[in-house]
Amino acid sequence: MGHEKITVNALTKTKLIILDVMKKTALNSFHYQMGGKMVSFAGFDMPVQFEGVNAEHETVRRTLGVFDVSHMGEFRLSGPKAFELVQRLTTNDVAALTDGKVQYTCFPNGKGGIVDDLLVYRFGPEEYLMVVNAANIDKDWAWVNENNLHGAIVVNESDTTSQLAVQGPLALQAMQQLTETKVTDMEYYTFKVLEFAGIPGVLFSTTGYTGAGGCEIYFPNEVAAEVYQAVLKAGEAFGIKPIGLAARDTLRLEMGFCLYGNDINDSTSPIEAGLGWITKFVEGNNFIDRPLLEAQKTNGTAKMLRAFEMEKGIPRQHYEICNEAGDIIGEVTSGTMSPMLKKGIGMGYIDKAYSKLGTAIFIKVREKLQAATVVKLPFYKG
Repeated sequence: MGHEKITVNALTKTKLIILDVMKKTALNSFHYQMGGKMVSFAGFDMPVQFEGVNAEHETVRRTLGVFDVSHMGEFRLSGPKAFELVQRLTTNDVAALTDGKVQYTCFPNGKGGIVDDLLVYRFGPEEYLMVVNAANIDKDWAWVNENNLHGAIVVNESDTTSQLAVQGPLALQAMQQLTETKVTDMEYYTFKVLEFAGIPGVLFSTTGYTGAGGCEIYFPNEVAAEVYQAVLKAGEAFGIKPIGLAARDTLRLEMGFCLYGNDINDSTSPIEAGLGWITKFVEGNNFIDRPLLEAQKTNGTAKMLRAFEMEKGIPRQHYEICNEAGDIIGEVTSGTMSPMLKKGIGMGYIDKAYSKLGTAIFIKVREKLQAATVVKLPFYKG
């Protein structure tokens, strides 16, 4: 059911009922049962918090928490032309992937910007999985199909796939109880297909968006309730708690991970965004926008995404970044009060002249210039 919005026509005084229909994950009812504060996010009815942002944040940093991230999108690419398509679409070098490995990458948009950032999983030389952001599923699916010029087999599995992110230093130890396959020794950014909570064919991946360690687990919607309850039970002795999207955002920001729509978008390039490390100019990697991005890497860019810490105050998206004279030199793209560091942290695009580490800058907060310093990522070093 959607939420009702009731408006009144000024002429007829007739009530018009408009249904605001939101998508729901297979675990939606659990979030309500556990007292989740629900909001509309990327078209889905999602929990923004349960116990509270700071408490949930600290739970993930210190023990473990579980996020429902079933709103994310999954595209499976297969066949003899699958590698060719993934290599053309993404900036990272897919040829460097081996079976069971995962790669962080992005889609360049043909104009120097970014369609989306994503993960690529390699199951074999002719089978890959792309995991994309929830808000961009339709846009990304259109982009993949528009560029599928040689007949790779592409399937959108987003509506039939559920995903849990079990994050924190105790996550793998807790989840080991649900599978006979060894997972506690898995390297970062690898995956296995295994039996989990009695369900065969589950994708178990040592990836995440928190910097706290842990895993992301993919399975069909029809077993979502069963898997979720098993995860909560297995993690009970370790202190597992449900975690909302607000803490996911503060956790990722403490690590300096980019958020699409904030720190990267259709008008920011991966070079400007500090994503040169996933933009590989190696032989045979002829991805979209390669010449343009290669020129940016060689010649530099006028602005750069940089991290900063504040002495006092809390930065927010779109706040102006200034120099000592009050001249605008950039804009905040992400900002928060760090739950672990107890200080204001943020990222933003800054004129190159002010981008060096240690540079003093100022964030305009309610018309007052608050001192800040350009720093190296991550903010939180554990």
